[in-house]
Amino acid sequence: MPAATRDIAADITTTIIARLEAGTAPWQRPWSLIGEGGRPLRHEGIEYTGINALWLWAVGDMHGFRSRYWMTARQARELGGQVRPNATPSYSVYASTFRKAGVPTLLGMSADRMIRFLRSYEVFNADEIAGLPDYYYPQAVAPTPLLLSDRQDRIDAFFTAIPSKVRHGGGAAFFDLTFDYIQMPRPGTFKSADAYASTLAHESCHWTGHRTRLDRTFGKKFGDKAYAMEELVAELGSAMICGDLGLPTELHDSHANYLAGWLRVLKADKTAIFLAASKAEQAFSYLRNFSVEAAHTADTRLAA
Repeated sequence: MPAATRDIAADITTTIIARLEAGTAPWQRPWSLIGEGGRPLRHEGIEYTGINALWLWAVGDMHGFRSRYWMTARQARELGGQVRPNATPSYSVYASTFRKAGVPTLLGMSADRMIRFLRSYEVFNADEIAGLPDYYYPQAVAPTPLLLSDRQDRIDAFFTAIPSKVRHGGGAAFFDLTFDYIQMPRPGTFKSADAYASTLAHESCHWTGHRTRLDRTFGKKFGDKAYAMEELVAELGSAMICGDLGLPTELHDSHANYLAGWLRVLKADKTAIFLAASKAEQAFSYLRNFSVEAAHTADTRLAA
């Protein structure tokens, strides 16, 4: 049954703060090592988005779960499975609303308000459910030249379609907001092609925030913490891209500074991580649409 008694925002924020204070960003996932890249999945294979993706990554990291699948106890039973007696429940979050009557005006009319709040329901990771079909459980996939080649094709298809200006040279990666270009060190200076792509993903998320695209700003609410919020959005967006492409993701440059900045933001505002996850999802979708449209155009031309 849905639950509304706990302070969901505070619960999620407290958990993520604890992971950051331990020096671990919960969205860092060793995709290439476990052979199971991607976001957490619902029982029917639909990807979790926004704060649910981030939250279930964090829970999975804490408990060492390897399966991407999450489901309710009822869904598990319908699939022929049974939640283990000592299983650790988590929850999936969704927004709900209720109407609150306002004060009557001089004309006798009441200005009602719609109040948004968070609710949740329990879910379990497939690792803690016995008897499910085999595909719900993770299969280790050893890296092979063929697998790496297939992944490179996906990387190229994703980034080549993005109409950003990318310059190479120097020893720093950054997005220049004034002149609207991404600066990257040369690919050969990275420890792997995956690391290069992961860094480019981070800077590409910054690129989406330009005023001519998503026009992402955090204004007065975050004040001098707006920079930390933007970096958090770029890092979460990068994790979403890496999950989609099957890449490992890790913090880039100034790790300690990033962690300290994010902690200050999250401790000051328990809803900040929800906003960051929403903006990161928006950035990811904006970037992915370029390759989706390019693939559709190519298919149309082949069919002509």
